[in-house]
Amino acid sequence: MTLQTCNLHHTVLPHLLLLVLLLLLHALRGCCHPQCLDYKPPFEPRQPLVFCKEYSKFGCCDLEKDEEISVKFYTIMDNFDHSGYVTCAKYIRSILCQECSPYAAHLYDAEDANTPMRMLPGMCGDYCSDYWQQCRYTLSLLLEELVGPQQFANMTATIEEDRRKFCNFLELKDKQYCYPNVLTNAALNANLGLVSEDPKGCLELCLQEVANGLRNPVAMIHANDGTHRFFVAEQLGYVWVYLANGSRIDRPFLNLTHAVLTSPWAGDERGFLCIALHPRITAVRKAYVYYSVSVKKEERIRISEFTLSAHDDNQLDHSSERTILEVVEPASNHNGGQLLFGHDGYLYIFIGDGGRAGDPFGKFGNSQNKSTLLGKVLRLDVDNNDDGPPYSIPSDNPFLREKESRPEIYAFGVRNMWRCSIDRGDPATGRGGGRMFCGDVGQNKYEEVDLIVKGGNYGWRAKEGFSCYDRKLCHNSSLDDILPIFAYPHKLGKSVTGGYIYRGCQMPNLNGLYIFGDFMSGRLMSLKENVTSGEWLYNEICMGRDQTCRFPKLINSYYKYIISFAEDEAGELYFLATGAASATARAGVIYKIVDPSRRAAPGKCRVKPSPVKIKGKLIHFYPKEEFVINKKPTTTPVPTTTTRKTTTTTKTPPRRKSPIIIIKPPMPTRATIRKTPLPPTKATTRKTTLQTTRKTTRKTPPAPTKPTIKATTTIKTTSATTIKSTTVPTPVQMSMATTPATTTPTGYLTTVMTAAYSRIAQTPIITTPPTRRHGRPRQYAPFTTSQPFTSPQHPPSPSTTSLKRYPESPGALTTPLPPYWSQKPTVSGFKPQRPPINTTLPKSQEERLWLGEKLESAGEGNRVYKRLRGRGRGHKRGRRLRVGSVRLVSADGLSDRGRVEIFIRGEWGTVCDDLFNSKAGSVVCRQLGFTTALAVMKRAALGEADRSVRILLDDVECEGGERSLLECKRSRVGKHNCSHGEDVGVICG
Repeated sequence: MTLQTCNLHHTVLPHLLLLVLLLLLHALRGCCHPQCLDYKPPFEPRQPLVFCKEYSKFGCCDLEKDEEISVKFYTIMDNFDHSGYVTCAKYIRSILCQECSPYAAHLYDAEDANTPMRMLPGMCGDYCSDYWQQCRYTLSLLLEELVGPQQFANMTATIEEDRRKFCNFLELKDKQYCYPNVLTNAALNANLGLVSEDPKGCLELCLQEVANGLRNPVAMIHANDGTHRFFVAEQLGYVWVYLANGSRIDRPFLNLTHAVLTSPWAGDERGFLCIALHPRITAVRKAYVYYSVSVKKEERIRISEFTLSAHDDNQLDHSSERTILEVVEPASNHNGGQLLFGHDGYLYIFIGDGGRAGDPFGKFGNSQNKSTLLGKVLRLDVDNNDDGPPYSIPSDNPFLREKESRPEIYAFGVRNMWRCSIDRGDPATGRGGGRMFCGDVGQNKYEEVDLIVKGGNYGWRAKEGFSCYDRKLCHNSSLDDILPIFAYPHKLGKSVTGGYIYRGCQMPNLNGLYIFGDFMSGRLMSLKENVTSGEWLYNEICMGRDQTCRFPKLINSYYKYIISFAEDEAGELYFLATGAASATARAGVIYKIVDPSRRAAPGKCRVKPSPVKIKGKLIHFYPKEEFVINKKPTTTPVPTTTTRKTTTTTKTPPRRKSPIIIIKPPMPTRATIRKTPLPPTKATTRKTTLQTTRKTTRKTPPAPTKPTIKATTTIKTTSATTIKSTTVPTPVQMSMATTPATTTPTGYLTTVMTAAYSRIAQTPIITTPPTRRHGRPRQYAPFTTSQPFTSPQHPPSPSTTSLKRYPESPGALTTPLPPYWSQKPTVSGFKPQRPPINTTLPKSQEERLWLGEKLESAGEGNRVYKRLRGRGRGHKRGRRLRVGSVRLVSADGLSDRGRVEIFIRGEWGTVCDDLFNSKAGSVVCRQLGFTTALAVMKRAALGEADRSVRILLDDVECEGGERSLLECKRSRVGKHNCSHGEDVGVICG
């Protein structure tokens, strides 16, 4: 018994340990993801970095940002002598360069745009201890660069002398992702920058919803004319024009519903099936369509030619239809349905085998019979046909001179090819350009993907995929068929939908990947060519987990029935799907395929669409699917596909914690006076005037090698401030509420502190909250104290600040918690909730603040009030707003960022992001009292207004010196061609 138990342990335990390790690795891979401080994936810079060289291959900095960090570094290091430089340069450089790390968002706790961001990257405990031991006084210089010299001294004075407080401020508790462990973690860096994979090897991609409410969208094409429009065809017979901004023109490009043969039955294969624009559409101005029609109760396939309207480039002339070709259909299924122009300029037409099952027509079936057009790929020349036949035969068509063969045939032996595409070729080398890929729907066992070549026989009905279907034909030595590049059994799917080779710019990882799907199973799949062997390697595509897709505007679920694939003018990939396979159900959605693991370098893929003249109205796009970034955490995994639209979580407004009022002390001055607090003007606003003094006595030590500073210090501050409430005080905030410690400087400290304090003396007091790149407020690690906080219900009583030196801690000063700290007991959390802003002001002051005026009276000179924010139109009675006034509307009540709204003609309205740049953003920010615009956020990234709010300005172009957006070059007030999905936002600083 003992032996058996022992053997069992030896047999089972290794497997259990392996399973546990795999689960831990899976959890580690899923908890965080590479992300930059602009909330986007990392990238490879277009030029190698010079300063932060370790991130030249993959990270979050381009050369411009790298130079900016280099300047910061040398500005800080100017304060050091040689020994200090040698000791501390490596620490300063490493800390500054973490903005370039592919895990920058995690190091700065910036993965969620709605939570505060750390001031400095999170360090591992050991590294922080070394930094404190060697170079702790450099913290003041790093913070001075970030928050200004008027605040950094009080921030750092206490924590620099206390290692526990110092590392509580800088340490990131996640030991896997803190610096420098994040660089050496093998699991995190093994496939960094490659497409994410789940434990089964499935490629994890995400989606962006770009259109919805469509009725079986069967095709999407572009004009290749610089406008970046795309044209979407519905099975009913409508074709719609979408602009580059996602808006749809209300007039259809084409309406053939009166002629198209289809029905509302689920799975009906008849209808409007495809459209192709002439490759030189601006000159030739022709389009070609493929649809089902009934002529004298006989079902046919019709290929027609239309001409663009002479008065509107967004409409076809419906009276210009000219039939190019008609083919009688023996049955209602297997209609084929693809039109496309090859790189040779010829029109390719893909027709099904005629229907029913097993191609039962004739001795060999339609597909092997070259005297019929059914089951074939045709190639026609439709140029120069205005005064002659509708098409001519290209001179190199393979069966042009073969007796009893139709000259239009380019390839044969196909069953029911559904969705084909032309490879654009590798962007760098052009390799693969012109190849034609098709998905051919199978019969009973296999679906296949084919590479179409001139004169090729693709085997149907002799073969289905790689296997024999008609054994007699299959063993015929004259078959000479071309095998598919890939075939899959019906356990994976029963109706292939052909796709595209990705050749876009935005997602370099996907270059050369053939992405396709299955209509019945909803499975997304990919093939990658092995250039050496010529084999195609299969990988399934699944939706990334919530953490993988946690980027702005991304989703990770889709409707099951994949109807078609498409690419836009820039080469980005899309697929069209529906939740109800009926020509009349408005359940169709278009999704853009997104790789969240790597993006192109900033600026590399920038396109500027050519202007489009529009007649009619624009219907603006509003996504229906919930963005992953907005989802609340859930233990339920997101399914790869869905047959019905479901919301995995219900959004509820965040619960607010009890507010904590914090009044920060301003900079020290001279005399010591403490005044009684002023009575509050309203119950919700408390103003406190504090005055203290600071006296400093410095004695020169006898030995110059070890200077010491002895100081008797009291603080004098004068403040009457209403500041947004926050949560549990952080170590830096605590240090601001205590007296700066007197220290014994060693080495470089004397130089550092002398330079720093000399800058403080020349700097005016600024009470604006510190911001960083992209304007995110800084976050600090939680700090706990044994001293209880007092209730904020009553004004603090006057008291004097006492200093006491403890012999067991030489050089350290301790101070009782000052009376301007008060809060209710709360449970500390890593990411505190943002409390509401107190906006109750005396009426006269409130009116002036709405107008952006300064408070000029002596008693109000150093008071800072939050500017009131609102969502509604117009303004309250009694306020007189200047025309052109602006405000930032933020769902979180933040004062330094939000959607831009402007006051014109008695109402507030939004501004479109078309042409809006950083110069226009600076005009807005200066109106609100900020220095500049840190970032301009487009596509309603900072929230979109509801439909009751009008769009007032569009096409705003500023030089940067204007006093208002109304002085900039712009469209007429109220005239626009955009939607609230393009509301512009700014982050000020």
